[in-house]
Amino acid sequence: MQKNKSMPNKNDAEFYANLENKLSKTSNWPSAYLYKFIVPTSEAKIKKLVDIFDNLGAVINTKQSSKGKFTSVSIHLKMNNPQDVITKYKEVGKKIEGVISL
Repeated sequence: MQKNKSMPNKNDAEFYANLENKLSKTSNWPSAYLYKFIVPTSEAKIKKLVDIFDNLGAVINTKQSSKGKFTSVSIHLKMNNPQDVITKYKEVGKKIEGVISL
């Protein structure tokens, strides 16, 4: 699975500024937030992802692709503000190689 070149770079400051602006305008904070990630199927990578959200009251669901190469991970939790949402995206990007944020 290749990343679409037109997808925004998740490390881009402009991307995060736009995301923060949209989250501020569309939700009352604190608010429930749904993170969605796709990771290469690997127990170690999935565990790292789960550990990032551990002890936050998150509800985490995983589903393996039909061929088993990738796993989608949905994480539902209450976040305090848009900056906290962005901080978690950045942490995931730094700690887990090959993760795709949706």
